[in-house]
Amino acid sequence: MSDQPAPPAAPAPQETPSPAPRQEGHTGGAPRRSEGHSGGGGGQRREGGGPGGPGGPGGPGGPGGPRRGGKRQYFRKKKVCRFCVEHVDFIDYKKVEMLLPFVQERGKILPRRMTGTCSRHQRWLGEAIKRARNIALLPFATEL
Repeated sequence: MSDQPAPPAAPAPQETPSPAPRQEGHTGGAPRRSEGHSGGGGGQRREGGGPGGPGGPGGPGGPGGPRRGGKRQYFRKKKVCRFCVEHVDFIDYKKVEMLLPFVQERGKILPRRMTGTCSRHQRWLGEAIKRARNIALLPFATEL
């Protein structure tokens, strides 16, 4: 060993003390009241370990996989009017086989959002179904 003093060790990087963990949704300022409906005691939220959290039954990211911002988009195919496609000028009330798909089992006329018919043909369809009911080609209602 030599008489020279040991060189000073490299100074460890100073870690700045991190601020206290913030509660979600709190921006600072005055303390906030409990936002629950019950008005019960607050307590701190659990960050993880709860059901659906990391390591929970939902796997990483909570139930249903990782969260994406916003609602899941559902693409619905645009329904087209059957009568417009076939270039129908008049809906004949005597053609029961053409009217049956537009009537429920109980006798109700299906709405446009279910069948995809346009407003013009839906009006003609309703009129034809009512005429067919009046001359007993279609039932008004079925018995339960």
